[in-house]
Amino acid sequence: MLAMSGCAVRPFVVDQTAQALSGQGMSSEDDLQLAREASAFYLKFSESVLKETPGHLKLAESVSAGFTQYAYAFVAFDAEKIDTQSPKAAAQMRVRAGRMYARAHRHAMTALERSQPGFAAALRQADPSKQPRLTQAQVPLAYWAAASLGGWISMSKDEPDVVADLPLSMRLAELAWQVNPSYGEGALASLMGTLEGAKVGGSRQKAQAYFDQAIALGKGKEAGPYVAKAEGVALPAEDRKQFEQLLKQAIDISQQHRSLQNEVMREHAQWLLSSVDELF
Repeated sequence: MLAMSGCAVRPFVVDQTAQALSGQGMSSEDDLQLAREASAFYLKFSESVLKETPGHLKLAESVSAGFTQYAYAFVAFDAEKIDTQSPKAAAQMRVRAGRMYARAHRHAMTALERSQPGFAAALRQADPSKQPRLTQAQVPLAYWAAASLGGWISMSKDEPDVVADLPLSMRLAELAWQVNPSYGEGALASLMGTLEGAKVGGSRQKAQAYFDQAIALGKGKEAGPYVAKAEGVALPAEDRKQFEQLLKQAIDISQQHRSLQNEVMREHAQWLLSSVDELF
């Protein structure tokens, strides 16, 4: 009887753990070193709980977001900083970042497929009428699926099979955009701008419009769109003045509104400013 009662209680405990993990995350932590040290355990534990509750959309979102953010903030960025001094080590770090992005993408897509069977196959349909439609609850998963796939592609420029999936990243972002263009206080708009700038034949004016919308949605509290616009618009246009101005605005915002995302963006903006003579 004790064994049977334990089996009955276990799913409840696991589900409650999943609920708690999906509602926490590291976004409120503004100490980058502490976040780096804590994230590995948090991600591994969350991932193990997700395996027990594969249909938990919020936990899948949290795990996918966590791996994407970890790859960007603590692996890919580190590779970028050492690229000129240690290209071999940087290349190894990019491979690791690519694996993390792929992991994040897999978790998001698995959750979307479970919530909407046939989602992955429909996503690859060329005919828009046969492509999937998202619910509000699926928008965050689609956002992280698109962002992680974009990150994976950026780390895999020598792998044509991965690069060929850029249209899928765009499609996922567009599906989310159709349902909730203001998602993430400008995060989705910023991603749309980045993807527009990355695609062959992309419009710089359209990308700028997305970034400006992201800045407006952030209400002066999000540094990310300023950094994204600096890299996605000012840098390709070789507009050094705008580039420096946007990065300085990002640093000011990150100092006024402390969060993990803003701290990551502040560090990135400062590094870009220190490299401005090499970039222009």
